[in-house]
Amino acid sequence: MKKTISFLGLGKMGIVMAPLFLQAGHQLTVYNRNAKKTIALVDDGAHLASTPQEACDSSEFIFTMLSNDKAIQSVFFDDKGLLSTNVEGKIFIDMSTLQVETVKILSNAAIKQGADFIDAPVSGTVAPAAEGKLMFFCGGEAAVIERVRPLLEILSRRIIHAGDVGSGALLKLVVNLPLAVYWQSLAEAISLGASGGLDEDLMLDAIADSSAALAVLSMKIPTILGVDLPVAFDMKSMEKDINSILATAQTLDLDLPTTASTLRSYSEAIEKGNMGDKDAVAVVNYLNNKLKSKKGK
Repeated sequence: MKKTISFLGLGKMGIVMAPLFLQAGHQLTVYNRNAKKTIALVDDGAHLASTPQEACDSSEFIFTMLSNDKAIQSVFFDDKGLLSTNVEGKIFIDMSTLQVETVKILSNAAIKQGADFIDAPVSGTVAPAAEGKLMFFCGGEAAVIERVRPLLEILSRRIIHAGDVGSGALLKLVVNLPLAVYWQSLAEAISLGASGGLDEDLMLDAIADSSAALAVLSMKIPTILGVDLPVAFDMKSMEKDINSILATAQTLDLDLPTTASTLRSYSEAIEKGNMGDKDAVAVVNYLNNKLKSKKGK
């Protein structure tokens, strides 16, 4: 059965996810702050909303995929935002990577006005997003998630119900933490070997074929070696996610020293290396070069 869907946020991920709803035969309304990004979707049959409020009025299911906590709160709470209209009976599905407290603020506000809300951040980059092969981490009532499941299945290879609202956001941060730390540890490992005379290509080949490898490492080796490839997940986004991890840990009275050290490395690479738009794995290059430079002094 055709559903009415609004999709807000056409960044690197949203721009390839939203068309899948059209291809599945649903009625799609799109909103993006930069309306130029909506042109192709409108040409393919999507409706264009001029404000989040208009997008909300158009549909039963409202998907949001925004870059950070500030952006999502603006879309929900600003004048002509999503919650500035009658939302009774609607379902909000937020796919952004947010702090748990932000998710709860959004959920409480939506539910207070008679809507349902689930947090459903995703694991995966642009390529699997375009193929409908993301993994969703969902937080919310089981009955609400089941209502949304047929739509999530259009975008996903797996859907995990993590628990109540906020659980999806927390699980996404849990999944992101070891990846962020891994790239820093890899840089230190490469620097250790290079300082002793080992070849960088040889070390990466050995690591990729060992128990020390992440599944994604083999795909990232060319980027580590300096090949200019399309960016899947940039360093600014990684820094934002690590900040969310540490902010959430603080609310839980947890100290994460390794993660805090990792944040300093990403922030330094962005500020001193001007690498914010580079692939997050480029932190390996930055740290390796930094350690080499120190050794040479």
